[in-house]
Amino acid sequence: MCVSLGSRKILFGVCGSIAAFKAAAWVHALAKEEAQVTVVMTTSATRFVAPLTFASLSGNLAYTDMFAEGMAHIALSATADVVLIAPATAQTIARLAHGMADDLLSASVLASAAPVLICPAMNSRMLAHPATQRNLATLRGFGYKIVEPECGRLACGEEGAGRLAEWDTVREALLGLLANQDMAGQEVLITAGPTREPLDPARFLSNRSSGKMGYALARTAKRRGAAVTLISGPVALEPPPGVHLVQVETALEMAEAVSRSAQAASIVVKAAAVADFRAAAFSAQKIKKTTAEPLLELAANPDILASLGRNRRPDQLLIGFAAESGNHEAEGKRKLLAKKADLIVVNDILGSNTGFDADTNQVTLITLDNVETLELLSKEETANRIWDKAMSLLVGKRRQHGTEQV
Repeated sequence: MCVSLGSRKILFGVCGSIAAFKAAAWVHALAKEEAQVTVVMTTSATRFVAPLTFASLSGNLAYTDMFAEGMAHIALSATADVVLIAPATAQTIARLAHGMADDLLSASVLASAAPVLICPAMNSRMLAHPATQRNLATLRGFGYKIVEPECGRLACGEEGAGRLAEWDTVREALLGLLANQDMAGQEVLITAGPTREPLDPARFLSNRSSGKMGYALARTAKRRGAAVTLISGPVALEPPPGVHLVQVETALEMAEAVSRSAQAASIVVKAAAVADFRAAAFSAQKIKKTTAEPLLELAANPDILASLGRNRRPDQLLIGFAAESGNHEAEGKRKLLAKKADLIVVNDILGSNTGFDADTNQVTLITLDNVETLELLSKEETANRIWDKAMSLLVGKRRQHGTEQV
């Protein structure tokens, strides 16, 4: 169930704001993903960016006039998969909230049955005004999705809320509108990345995990409607928009964070590569080569997945990962039974396209009664296939425990 923007018909409304130049970059990004973008500009928007710019970037005519192309507002709205308005000014937000149709953009939105995504951008005092807040509440009541503006330095030189959201946040909101919301209502807990076990202030024990698979799981679960908590070791990745991120460093910190959040979750995915051992003693001073012992004494870290298996609720779904270099099926089945998990996802760490830090993956999904090896996929596509399997297992688990609703 991998949703993409390719071939999607997006009606892109641009309003009169200095942030309109960012909308041009967004149209370019959408075109690169092979979305079919048609831009509708308010009269004020044309004072900031020329229609020819949007036409060149999208490959389609940029519309500005209500009457230049006949009944354009009907034709444009009828074919759109989603309506995106960015930047959305206070004026356009007011128009939409009051059902006005006095320009091509507002008339197109009024005539459309497609989902609508609004990205406000304005001065912070304009945003905070009760009229604007009331209008935004009205739009939420219509079912429109609002991407909250960010805080920072505004074009007017002031600091505050009102900056147009970043593209990654808006892209995720778009994909969420287009995705099947089959995970709505689920509380999902995911661990990702490596842990670092300090030896002294300069050195630590760790592994090669990049966290990409866990972050892809968090991103795609959020798109599908889940409330996601991501407990992450140290990685060089941006957190997925809308996900609650808890950053940890050591295995003990991760175990504590998982313990705090696990009972509230309906699905727990332990995708992190947690270090099995830590130094038995931490040196507060850097260990000198001349005085270092040739042997390093280690202490075992807690087994987080096993603890989850022992203490979980009967209706909770538990998914573990196994990074293996051989005997994938046998090792996966062993881990499934030993950890009392519902599903084990086995990674081949020796594959050139499936090992650490790769952008693709080929995994084997192991349950008590089934073994399925997926084809080589992107990590987001792999994540979606894992969620498809998880939701199927959760339906069966809920039926088994007498709670049909998932």
